[in-house]
Amino acid sequence: MSLFDVLQIILYLVILVLLAKPLGAFMARVINGERNILSPVMAPVERFTYRMLGTKSDEEMNWKQYAIAVVLFALLGVVTLYIIERLQGVLPFNPQHLPGVPSALAFNTSISFNTNTNWQNYGGETTMTYFTQMVGLTVHNFLSAAAGIAVLMAVIRGFTRHSVQTLGNFWVDMTRSVLYILIPLSLILAVVLMSQGVVQTLSKYKTAEMLQSTQDVSGQTISQQIIAVGPVASQEAIELLGTNGGGFFNTNAAHPFQNPTPLTNFLLVLAILLIPAALCYTFGKMVGDRHQGWAILSAMMIIFVVMLTVCVWSEQAGNPALTSLNVNQAATTTQSGGNMEGKEEQIGAANSALWSTATTAASNGSVNSMLDSYTPLGGLVPMWLIQLGEVIFGGVGSGLYGMLAFVIIAVFIAGLMIGRTPEYLGKKIESYEMKMAAIMVLIPVLFSLLGTAVAVISASGQSAVSNPGIHGFSEILYAFSSTSNNNGSAFAGYGSNVFINVIEGICMFIGRFWLQIPILAVAGSLVKKKKVPVTSGTLPTYTPLFIFWLIAVVIIVGALSFFPALSLGPIGEFLKLR
Repeated sequence: MSLFDVLQIILYLVILVLLAKPLGAFMARVINGERNILSPVMAPVERFTYRMLGTKSDEEMNWKQYAIAVVLFALLGVVTLYIIERLQGVLPFNPQHLPGVPSALAFNTSISFNTNTNWQNYGGETTMTYFTQMVGLTVHNFLSAAAGIAVLMAVIRGFTRHSVQTLGNFWVDMTRSVLYILIPLSLILAVVLMSQGVVQTLSKYKTAEMLQSTQDVSGQTISQQIIAVGPVASQEAIELLGTNGGGFFNTNAAHPFQNPTPLTNFLLVLAILLIPAALCYTFGKMVGDRHQGWAILSAMMIIFVVMLTVCVWSEQAGNPALTSLNVNQAATTTQSGGNMEGKEEQIGAANSALWSTATTAASNGSVNSMLDSYTPLGGLVPMWLIQLGEVIFGGVGSGLYGMLAFVIIAVFIAGLMIGRTPEYLGKKIESYEMKMAAIMVLIPVLFSLLGTAVAVISASGQSAVSNPGIHGFSEILYAFSSTSNNNGSAFAGYGSNVFINVIEGICMFIGRFWLQIPILAVAGSLVKKKKVPVTSGTLPTYTPLFIFWLIAVVIIVGALSFFPALSLGPIGEFLKLR
């Protein structure tokens, strides 16, 4: 790895931390309804939206009403997106005359984009029309991300309020998230991307004459190439900022029309973690103790840096099979070095590993290289980050409320160990909160492993595997870890069929809402409790000791849950190559 790669990664981490405070403070003002720099433009739109929704900014919900609104809104989104996909053949903005999406794939995709998973069992440029990409997928990128932020805000109010019943208004929280946070940031990023060459057009695909003719598998001569274009920049901006993932092109950010320059690559991978990192500061500001936000961000950052180091080292070290053949895989002035299978030369192994680590630390799922071609340890890193529960930054909103579940568990265990009543932010943590937190931690684990088991023993599940043996098992394990944890990235060798589309859709739905409902139940319980004054017996939850205790709890749960399965997959493959 070159010095430039090291400096670029350090610069990335520094900028990410520096941007967390100003953006986090801005988001706190937005959610609290305070006047901000965008109020003159967005406030009238906000009021108009409330009139259209039939709600008022001062109307509030208890946790059950909030949860019902979250789930019903998502179900409405699933139905509308499914209809759009099925009917896209007769809808406008279809210059390529693409047909409607098959029912099982439409079911999978509609759930995927409404759960912020964005799992794609299709090639975007050959399956989805411009109308579906814009009105269907891009709109739901905004809405699913905003729903995650809204749930987080309700959870935060559970800690800040006391002796009341309500947690805010879902429609208000979501509207403010879209208007003041997601749209402005996406607009800025989309304009920058277009300036760098990312395509943004509604014209039909282009046809170019090939310099040299070739033949297809049937022996027919091919002299022209069809070049896919479309409204890419507008979708890509929210795809990254909303930790949605997916992409307009099948090859995602490895495509030169979607990620053409080193600047776009840097900005896009920064966008993946920007809002999740900033929300940690938002949390600290809203609970009245910034140390709490910095403590959670520090725990996330420590795990992220360690895993990033492992992934970069493994990919930069190269393929052991090629090393035994005396193939030079070192970084030089003419090559980036390392394991370059499935990677773009202009991006390199280090930047590919950075993106892969960031996209799986967040519930993003976009890629600029093919994870199926990574070394065993390099592939283990993104898989394990997903299996930790998508809490190392995680999705927009969902990552932080997932980490708060681990905080509750960490506080509860620490309290039992030292004989003190568990408390967090002035609220007693009792058996009900612990049960709900345990459900949040165990549900993704259960469906990741259960889905893998069903796929391994069923003929339909086995038929989707292109690489038999250890690596094929890794592909299956990664697929169901990704869908059950709402990530959306994949080992490219695992295909799809009707059975896979349906079972993955079920995993995505459960992985989203069976976590949101328990955490809202926790918030509903906490908001009723009285504040407990801080005493000498109160466990500090912002010290280095607690930060490392929280890290230990997250890692131990992940290690104990998935170590046997990982031993049959990437760990076994690593040992086989030694």
